[in-house]
Amino acid sequence: MRSGPPRSLRRLVGASTTVLAVLVAGSSTSSPAFASPPAENAGGAVWAWPVASPHPVVRPFVGPPNPWSPGHRGIDVGTTEGSVVTAPDDGVVHFAGVVVDRPVLSIAHSGGVLSSFEPVVADVSKGDVVTRGQTVGVLVPGHCSDRPCLHVGARIDGEYVSPLLFLGGIEPSVLLPTRPR
Repeated sequence: MRSGPPRSLRRLVGASTTVLAVLVAGSSTSSPAFASPPAENAGGAVWAWPVASPHPVVRPFVGPPNPWSPGHRGIDVGTTEGSVVTAPDDGVVHFAGVVVDRPVLSIAHSGGVLSSFEPVVADVSKGDVVTRGQTVGVLVPGHCSDRPCLHVGARIDGEYVSPLLFLGGIEPSVLLPTRPR
């Protein structure tokens, strides 16, 4: 049983404290490594979108106040039925199967990150190594009631976070000085 916050959250808090100390001290420089995840493509995104453009987010991430409360632990991306779903980044298939009555696919990435997709009939199996952009499955009906959509989830060390942190859809936080210069 794990006690305390996940390791990645402790690293983030430590990094945020360092940035705040630099800003309060009046320094005009700050490390871009603390501002946002490392960018691999345009817009600061670390992952590639798992479906073709456009990428309308038809339902946003709504993090619950605690792990057992209701919430929407991912985003729903509007697309078309039968859309090809691709791996957002390199990884290993963590799960490919049915949960309750819906086909689900999860990929373990480096750094304790796990992506998940539903309803997706997988073309891959647990343990398969996948590469960024590789076809991993096909979207089938079953998630959004009013239109075809892909549910995309993300976890860091088991904690749900918005997938937009990896897809480039969230602006980085900007810390401001607490005192005038």
